[in-house]
Amino acid sequence: MNAIDELTESFSRLPGIGKKSAGRLVNYILRADAGYVKKFASQLNSLQEKIKPCSICGTWTEDDPCPICTDSLRDRSIICVVEQPQDVATIESSHEFSGLFHVLGGVIAPLEGVGPDQLNIQALLKRLSDGSVKEVIIATNPTVEGDTTALYLQRMIAAAAGIKVTRLASGLPVGGDLEYADKLTLARSFRGRTEV
Repeated sequence: MNAIDELTESFSRLPGIGKKSAGRLVNYILRADAGYVKKFASQLNSLQEKIKPCSICGTWTEDDPCPICTDSLRDRSIICVVEQPQDVATIESSHEFSGLFHVLGGVIAPLEGVGPDQLNIQALLKRLSDGSVKEVIIATNPTVEGDTTALYLQRMIAAAAGIKVTRLASGLPVGGDLEYADKLTLARSFRGRTEV
């Protein structure tokens, strides 16, 4: 296996990148400016040294605690629980949420050997114990594992009196057509319908 094949194989291990896309990336890098390639390689090389999980919420950050956790303008009475650090960036890009976050680091998936003990749940319960949090928004993905995790969290948090537990709505996307919606999405839309 030559250097092109090795790099193509490495790129194809990234999520969402198949063999053809990996080959296009390798060919682009071969044609690119040498300065760009060196800078890119240096950035990749130092990424895991510079970026760490926040000690409070678990999102990726260079500064610990992260800028979200240290922002005094954020609503500290609401915590949004997400599966992965990239979910924080997705929600932040909407500019609709001004509370704090908590990253679980995955979902309960018994078939993959992931139970509640492998997730960052105890740290969440510790954050809730001081009484300052009034609402926990569970923003796990609408999958079997995400729903299982949400139900588990709801039961764990229910033991803490005075904390409202909510779940992000799911259903038809804005601008979507009914004819293209799958059965599960339609079912969730009917269950999560709201009064107008």
